[in-house]
Amino acid sequence: MHSHSSEHSCCHSHGEKPKFQPTSGRQIWTCPMHTEIRQAHPGSCPICGMALEPVSASVETEEKNHELQTMQKRFGMAGLLTLPVLLLTMGEKLPFIRNLNPTLSIWIQFLLSTPVVLWAGWPFFVRAWQSLLHRRLNMFTLITLGVGAAYLYSIIALFFPNLFPPSFKHHGILSVYFEAAAVITVLVLLGQVLELKARAGTSAAIRALLNLAPKTARRIRNGQEEEEVPLDKIVKGDLLRIKPGDKIPVDGVVEEGKSAVDESMITGEPIPVAKETESRVTGGTVNGTGSFVMRAERVGEETLLAQIVEMVAKAQRSRAPIQRLADIVSSWFVPAVVVVALITFLVWFNWGPEPRFVYGLINAVAVLIIACPCALGLATPMSIMVGVGRGAQMGILIKNAEALETLEKVKVLVVDKTGTLTEGKPRVTKVHSIPSINENEFLKWTASVESRSEHPLAAAIVREAKERNLELTTVEQFESITGGGVTGTVLGKKILIGQVSFLKQQNITLPSDFESETDQLRQQGNTVIFVAADSKVTGFIALSDPLKKTTAEAIAVLHKQKLKIVMLTGDNPKTAKHIADQLGIDEVMAEVSPKDKNEKILTLKVKGNRVAMAGDGVNDAPALAAADVGIAMGSGTDVAIESAGITLVKGDLRGIAQSIALSRATMHNIRQNLIFAFLYNALGIPLAAGVLYPNFGLLLNPMFASAAMALSSVSVIANSLRLKRFDAC
Repeated sequence: MHSHSSEHSCCHSHGEKPKFQPTSGRQIWTCPMHTEIRQAHPGSCPICGMALEPVSASVETEEKNHELQTMQKRFGMAGLLTLPVLLLTMGEKLPFIRNLNPTLSIWIQFLLSTPVVLWAGWPFFVRAWQSLLHRRLNMFTLITLGVGAAYLYSIIALFFPNLFPPSFKHHGILSVYFEAAAVITVLVLLGQVLELKARAGTSAAIRALLNLAPKTARRIRNGQEEEEVPLDKIVKGDLLRIKPGDKIPVDGVVEEGKSAVDESMITGEPIPVAKETESRVTGGTVNGTGSFVMRAERVGEETLLAQIVEMVAKAQRSRAPIQRLADIVSSWFVPAVVVVALITFLVWFNWGPEPRFVYGLINAVAVLIIACPCALGLATPMSIMVGVGRGAQMGILIKNAEALETLEKVKVLVVDKTGTLTEGKPRVTKVHSIPSINENEFLKWTASVESRSEHPLAAAIVREAKERNLELTTVEQFESITGGGVTGTVLGKKILIGQVSFLKQQNITLPSDFESETDQLRQQGNTVIFVAADSKVTGFIALSDPLKKTTAEAIAVLHKQKLKIVMLTGDNPKTAKHIADQLGIDEVMAEVSPKDKNEKILTLKVKGNRVAMAGDGVNDAPALAAADVGIAMGSGTDVAIESAGITLVKGDLRGIAQSIALSRATMHNIRQNLIFAFLYNALGIPLAAGVLYPNFGLLLNPMFASAAMALSSVSVIANSLRLKRFDAC
């Protein structure tokens, strides 16, 4: 493939982050079909000739669509000039034109059609010339060849009629095709206007997200004064006043006051979320009837909303593997069409009826015009752009088109237990120490060591100690063993905390009377953690992590989607089985350490399954990477956007079912587009070449070919835009 010169690509890197620009800033322009083309100003793609569009939409994008405004102006002027040309060619049927001198009529057609072809159609000639320079023939090559051939032939026939033999004349007059050249130009311009308007709809999702952010915020100065400042002036640590009905400007924490916040535009959940002191709030969400003061923590490009906009913009420009099919076809398609047009001309010129040259020319022009492969090129990127945008509106963030395509083929879904099936907020259900040690003393040692750990179970144990008003003590020599447990020295005692397997690795045996009691707790769905001091077991703590209310419903929907559900957990087999039985999960893999999770994923893949893994996006990073599609179960501003192919803003299993449904709908839409584009060209080219003429006397007028070509592109875009109405319910 021909490499592109640097003048067309001011920043080739796909990894460059689109800037979060609610209103203004330096914009980069790219081609939806060839994302490697990037430049700092509007223009056309040197590969396919399409109008470039902004990498990242802004709220002003639609109003500043210079390409659309230019095409509309050219279309309007060309339409006014072409109408009388069309009327003149219908002279025999219109009484007020019938008596007009034929030579005068042709001169008027020439004078009116020339500005249409050479001014209104000039962008097409420029794009065709670029395609020749870059050796990448495209739809504008075909359009220009067709229009140019009809116009040039008509010019020669008008100025040099004696060059043509008598057989070229019809009733003693040479036929001219100024009206064909003008009408084709007008119809191609109409197609461009309709296409540009429709393509603007693909970035509607980003503009909707950008509009969530308010333009200003109320900053509190000197403890009580309030001033309204632009959003880009807010810095970390600023105190902001949020009044009833306000949009929250940035991510932060409530300092004082309370309210309920509508987070539906971020999470998809319609029920407002209660907020009080120390609650996190997200920029773009809408405050309810209360009032509060918040402290800004994440501003500008750090906010969740900015990260979502950035991710959606990058995903919309990514290429799905299925796009390779259209690329391969397009690479040889235009040269093949030129050959077919040439063969059409030669066949008609040698074996067609008189005037042979004219028939050959007109049918060759019809072939060139109807065969434009624009619909084929648009089939995949338009669906991807709309599908990714719709996902963002539903709280489903898709990292790239490949993840969206692969998700459709997934047969096995692997889910982590904590935070995915469960709420991820475990609570202590039982504290049991050996008789010689006071229960609170035992809990104090344990909580002191666990206070150094970041595990959700550790946080629950520390919370229990605080609720009992126990004062934690200093911990020395703390160590966390991945997939095992934690150790530390408290008041001279070496404390070990972990499950049975961890204690056995340290050659510590459990008291026999513990087994039956802990077994019963596990069968009830509890996780049991054992504590040893100086190599002797001193007790255990049972914890329970309640299932999310939506988990059972989501599992049922996933089963309807023909997915096998596998639960992967580091928990005890009995605890895991209790949860799996409650939910109807197909397979359980228990006591799996984080480092072994990715091996389990690879084992499932060896069996020929496409595997998706849903986890919290942090501890499960190796497993998420090993899966065909990693799904990060985010929650609010803690969403791990970079960790997986799909990120669910709200950590809800129903989002996975919605993601799969969206993936299937998008891929179905792409296939519809590709089938239509292939069929259109497969049927249109022979028709334009004149295969129906010998038996039926039917020929395709180049003007009708032009209309069909314009409508084919618009119909593909219109079909893609149907995804905006996608609803998984």
